[in-house]
Amino acid sequence: MRKAQLIDYLRGELAISHSAIAVALRHGEQDASELPMVLWQYGLVTLEQLNQIFDWLEAQPI
Repeated sequence: MRKAQLIDYLRGELAISHSAIAVALRHGEQDASELPMVLWQYGLVTLEQLNQIFDWLEAQPI
C-alpha cells in the first residue's frame, strides 16, 4: 500500500487536515503503516477514526 493512497484517504474521507498529516509524517516512521498510530498518539484522530483507517487499510489489496 502506498503512502500517497493512505494520505488521500485521510484527507478525502476523514477530512484530516494537511497540517495534522504533516505533523504525523514528521514524527512518524517512514513506513505508511505507522502513520495511523502516530496520528492517534498525537490526538489528531479519534479512536473511531483510527478504527476506520484500519478497516480501510485491511480492505486494500496488498
